[in-house]
Order: sequence, then C-alpha cells, then structure tokens
Amino acid sequence: MTVARILSEKGSSVVTIQPHRSLADAIHLLAEKRIGAVVVAETDGVVLGILSERDIMRALAQSGAAAFDAPVSGHMTSQVTSCSRSATVEDLMQIMTEGRFRHVPVVEDGHLVGLVSIGDVVKRRIAAVEAEHQAMRDYITMA
Repeated sequence: MTVARILSEKGSSVVTIQPHRSLADAIHLLAEKRIGAVVVAETDGVVLGILSERDIMRALAQSGAAAFDAPVSGHMTSQVTSCSRSATVEDLMQIMTEGRFRHVPVVEDGHLVGLVSIGDVVKRRIAAVEAEHQAMRDYITMA
C-alpha cells in the first residue's frame, strides 16, 4: 500500500501553524484538534518544521512557563524527514523506526500534500495482515 492510497482513504487535510505563532497557540491547536503534532509551514505550504508534544515538553523543561510565549520556530524540529505519495507502508515503517518519530509530512514539488502518522501505518499494516490470514484460511478450507 502506498501513501497515496492512505491519503485517499483518510484525506489529505493537514493542521499547520506558522513559525511566528507562540507555543501556547500551538498547544491550544493540538488540544483543539486532538492531535500529537502540527506541521510548521508558510502559508504557501512550504514545510519549515514539525512541532510535537515531545518538542513542547522539552521547551517547558528547559524554559519553564516562559516557553509559552516563545515562537514555535524556536522549538520545532527543523530537520523534517518527509516522503512522497509513492512511498509504501514498509518505507514509512522503516523511516519512522530509524528516525524515532511518529509523523511524516508528505511533500511533493516542495509543498505539503498530507501527513501520515504511525497510527495510519499500523492500521493499514494490520488490515493487510488480516487479509492475508483470511486468504490463507480460505485456501486451507478449500483444499
């Protein structure tokens, strides 16, 4: 299964925030949308970074309450690993495992076109394994 198929099933809408916004703004956005990370992007969709709950916790541990007023750009992960729509679930599992992160922006022609989370990957992988098991059961009962 490819990222294109995942996005066609789940949608390609991505919650973003601009780099000058405060960490407090980002925290409210994450809580409102019930998500664990937000892509930091310009209005034209160019990805500048990603801000996760982990990044926020590090900022709070380092700066205390003063972190709430800091710009997102000061605490985001700026070296973002992204993928294209042609990436496979197996590619994503490897990328996420090696990088130890749970969200991968989908970028094409330099612009954000979607976001895939570890939950999306696990859901599709489990569905594929269940389909394989059902095919094996069907094959065995026919033999």
